Amino acid sequence: MPETSRRHLLLGGAAVSAGALLTACTSNEPKAANDTSPVGSAAPAADDKPGTPVTIGFAGPQADHGWLNAINDNAERRAKKYSDVTLEITEGSNDTATQIGQVQTLINKKVDVLVILPADGKALTQIGLQAMKAGIPVINLDRIFASPQAYRCWIGGDNYGMGLNAGNFIGEQLKDKPNATVVELAGMDSLELTKQRTQGFDDALKNYPNIRKVARQAADFTVESGQAKMAQLLQAQPKFDALWNHDDDQGVGALRAVAQAGRKDFLMVGGAGAKSAMDAIKADTGVLKATVLYPPTMAASAIDLARALGQKKGVGGMSELEIPASITLYSAVVTKENVDEYMPTGFS
Repeated sequence: MPETSRRHLLLGGAAVSAGALLTACTSNEPKAANDTSPVGSAAPAADDKPGTPVTIGFAGPQADHGWLNAINDNAERRAKKYSDVTLEITEGSNDTATQIGQVQTLINKKVDVLVILPADGKALTQIGLQAMKAGIPVINLDRIFASPQAYRCWIGGDNYGMGLNAGNFIGEQLKDKPNATVVELAGMDSLELTKQRTQGFDDALKNYPNIRKVARQAADFTVESGQAKMAQLLQAQPKFDALWNHDDDQGVGALRAVAQAGRKDFLMVGGAGAKSAMDAIKADTGVLKATVLYPPTMAASAIDLARALGQKKGVGGMSELEIPASITLYSAVVTKENVDEYMPTGFS
């Protein structure tokens, strides 16, 4: 992966620091004689210095998955970084009615900004609209609401890009192999994100006419489902060259099934960026050779954005007075060559 991709400007990679994200760009220095930029180009940007106090309400699903637990951890750790931020965080629930009630409580508390990762984006759209109408701006995290009127800013991962990058990585490894075959261990087919990851993967494989996808199984993002579905794939496909697994949590189970079957004849690419996956990639003793990030650091960035919004500031590195309306993170491919760079972002 090129250096420019790994250091993608503003939330483009998993290893973005607060300083890199929202560094101040205000200055009292006079413009240089050769500075032809417009007067308004130096917008006040949020930085690490204490400013106007901001109370941020955070509501997410139940942390019953490694990635979701990392979302909560990233939000809480980032909020503690700022002396001017008070974080009101809910317990989290996968029940739509319960999560709506939790957000309603935050609205009633009159928090300054809301950060919401909905268990179901469509089902929670109305509560997002209610908050916006009440004058509380909403940062919609990852799972998107059905209406753009329900949020001020959306920030999240790139599910299509995740599949695309996984497919292109596998394609480059197998491009010189005649009649190569691949299989896919997907996530939950009831989720739109799963469909997007599969579409990106399929589109990438179109670039490699020598590669054919011969099987696909959908799992449930759990260790148990990953093991069961991978065992079925291995039994049905006695030989293939590569596997893409959508999720590193279910990948733990998939790797168990691979070990039980004694298979070592293919390469595996995971998804999301769990620490266990990165450890395995670094050790390089098994089939897992890469994982495609779906960085939970987006929650930390959402806190940064909420703070900037509450303080009526912009984003460092950009000229606009306001934060963007939409930010899509980059799905970097982590391999043995760059795993040390991304290891600090790995989640348990």
